[in-house]
Amino acid sequence: MTGKPAIPEKPIVMTIAGSDSGGGAGIAADLKTFAALGVHGTCAITSVTAQNTTGVLDAFDLAPTAVSAQIEAVCTDMDVRWAKTGMLVSSGIIREVAAGVKKHGFSLVIDPVMAAEAGGDLLRKEALSILIEELLPLCKVTTPNAAEAGAIAGIPVKTREDAKAAARKIADLGAGAVVVTGGHLDATDLLYEADTGTFTRVPGDFVKGGTHGSGCTYSAAMTAYLARGESLETAAREAKNFVVQAILKSIPAGRGANPVNPIGKTLEEMERYRVLRDVKAAVSILTESPDFAKLVAEVGCNIGMGIPGAEACEDVAAVEGRIVRHRNRAVPVGCVDFGASRHVARIILAALRYDPRVRAAVNVRYSEKVLTACREIGLTVSSFDREKEPENVSSMDWGTAEAIRAYESVPDIIYDEGSTGKEPMVRLLGTSATEVAKLAVKLAGRLK
Repeated sequence: MTGKPAIPEKPIVMTIAGSDSGGGAGIAADLKTFAALGVHGTCAITSVTAQNTTGVLDAFDLAPTAVSAQIEAVCTDMDVRWAKTGMLVSSGIIREVAAGVKKHGFSLVIDPVMAAEAGGDLLRKEALSILIEELLPLCKVTTPNAAEAGAIAGIPVKTREDAKAAARKIADLGAGAVVVTGGHLDATDLLYEADTGTFTRVPGDFVKGGTHGSGCTYSAAMTAYLARGESLETAAREAKNFVVQAILKSIPAGRGANPVNPIGKTLEEMERYRVLRDVKAAVSILTESPDFAKLVAEVGCNIGMGIPGAEACEDVAAVEGRIVRHRNRAVPVGCVDFGASRHVARIILAALRYDPRVRAAVNVRYSEKVLTACREIGLTVSSFDREKEPENVSSMDWGTAEAIRAYESVPDIIYDEGSTGKEPMVRLLGTSATEVAKLAVKLAGRLK
């Protein structure tokens, strides 16, 4: 058998860039982005940087032949259809990359990296002209920020009109399309397609979070979407959405510019699936129990669980419409979904602020027999007094916090004896919905 293998179901892409020892930018950001977007990522390293969130402390550039050897090794074995470049450092490396593009015929996205977000030059001044003359004409799209666009086009880029002028000049130099990213302008990206002469605005807003590696992540996402067959406009829009989520999900990692988190949204979606599955299993435990109906309050009850680091009611899954008692059985009124119960969500969110391990709760009927049974099986108990509740506060937020402060940690049980128009209630807290469901069934079994 000769020639390249058949096109794989999962597209194969390549990043030709430097490494970041801090894990925030370069091939670290690229490969995480590729994985998150469902393409197989390969790499050719151009430089090994000693880098952290404060900047590039040192760099050890590879020989141009070492870069070309990596490209050759991958492309003679795998069907690489799209590649992106990042830190290219020198004229020699740029020329080897251009030779690789011509030889293997993969489509190219150029991220014309010139400086690190955290600080430090990544492209030698004499290499810029070689990038413009020998590599830029080979690319399908380039993704400069305002400063990079200005350096390539030879004009300052400070406004949207400047970005348009620069994009045209860059296209005239041979690029098939240009995206001037808006992170250093007004957060709006500008896509220019040379073959049609059309501009497309991709609007956006500045969001809070770390931005170290955002340019790498954007160009890697653009490469992945194009490899998956998306149009330039769709790839530009989806890449922007992706990098925004990576910024929002960034995690403090050092004393300088925090790195983006390309897999943050993927991990959150995984946790949401896990939480939904756990709450559904917990509901089955409660509804299949012949005893639990004895613990269902007059107003019904609910069970919920939050994702790790939950911050809002929409991060907590519970039963829509609560669980009610019908013919001596516990019956869920609706389905399990996120944001279904603000009541149980506020209990969980308040507990999470004190102990991130406590992510689940179920509320049940109050009685002295229930509290006695709780203490008999060794559960820790605390309470709050609704009569002391201040005005203009969330009852469950305030009450849960009061009970936790009184106990000096998160107890297993938080109860209140009600007030005018408010039914007394007992809440069981734990690390998962299935854990508190099993505890509730055990508790119900002790009631005569």
